[in-house]
Amino acid sequence: MVAVATPNTDKRMAEIVEKVRLGQRLTLEDGVYLYESDDLLTIGQLANEVNMRKNGKKVYFIENMSLYFTNICESHCAFCSFRKDQGEEGAYTLSGAEMVAYVEQHIHPGVREFHIVGGHNQHVPFQYYVDSLKALNERFPNVTLKAYTAAEIEFFTRISGMSTKEVLLALKEAGLKSLTGGGAEILSDQYREKMKVEKANVDQYLDVHRTAHQLGMKTHTTMLYGSIESHEDRIRHMIQIRELQDETGGFMVFIPLSMQPRNKNAGIMRRNSAYEDLKTIAISRLMLDNIQHIKAYFINIGVQLTQVALSFGASDVHGTIVREKISHAAGAVTPEGITRKELIWLIQGAGRIPVERDTFYNEIQVYE
Repeated sequence: MVAVATPNTDKRMAEIVEKVRLGQRLTLEDGVYLYESDDLLTIGQLANEVNMRKNGKKVYFIENMSLYFTNICESHCAFCSFRKDQGEEGAYTLSGAEMVAYVEQHIHPGVREFHIVGGHNQHVPFQYYVDSLKALNERFPNVTLKAYTAAEIEFFTRISGMSTKEVLLALKEAGLKSLTGGGAEILSDQYREKMKVEKANVDQYLDVHRTAHQLGMKTHTTMLYGSIESHEDRIRHMIQIRELQDETGGFMVFIPLSMQPRNKNAGIMRRNSAYEDLKTIAISRLMLDNIQHIKAYFINIGVQLTQVALSFGASDVHGTIVREKISHAAGAVTPEGITRKELIWLIQGAGRIPVERDTFYNEIQVYE
């Protein structure tokens, strides 16, 4: 058995180490303790052990493109800098044909997935969102459509008068294969009220994913951390995801998203620390024992910290993206995209094995 990294580990931490190594599930109290501990090396090593048991040295990435049909949104969430009002400078809504033209200009061979999210534009009907997917699916039938957040699906039920199941079935018929993980923020209604999260509440977010899983869809899920939430809020968020995963088994990956400041020129004190980012990734790996992958999202934490995160429990580095907009609108200072060669270098530079995957974690190519 591997010794813990720091010889002065206290009794409480030693108990958690023993629980993890025996395959016992961590509690709310365990998770909060880990957040309040300054023993980052032990937490990281323990998360690394769990990840190595699940995934070995393999680290996954995908060739994908992020697409945004519209930035017009009925919601005014406090943390969002992407949204616009109808008629506001910079507001837009692209037709399916316009998005196809954009993709044709920017796509490159090897792209396997379109990652599609956007505003809750109440000025167009639900059929617009269906037709948007249909246009892409007809023109690029070999590219997987991973589209819309649970919050967007809940919005579609309101503008269409359809049930969640009916909305998902209509989108599946148009080509939808998987849901994105966004819209979770922190799964606390008190948090959502304080942060003016004017979209799906906690139960609605979870129910959309539950329904998608019941329809045979595998989905992604996130947590946006680093604002007003407490450590306990974060752990309760993870436990709610873990409980739904126990029920359905439909989540493929958990993605901790580091909150970005509104101003790109914001100083270091307005951003999550590298210490906090690594701790959150590691604790996510330890708490979410029933989810295969934890993603280190280089857009939010940077490429070099992403490398380090691969020794703290992460087994996925997302994808090429091409041009990310939402985090950058909020102040991200990282690259808007990255090439396949750069992703492979990033992973190999951390002593891991790059694996190109599809949306569902089927292995396309292993770069030994």
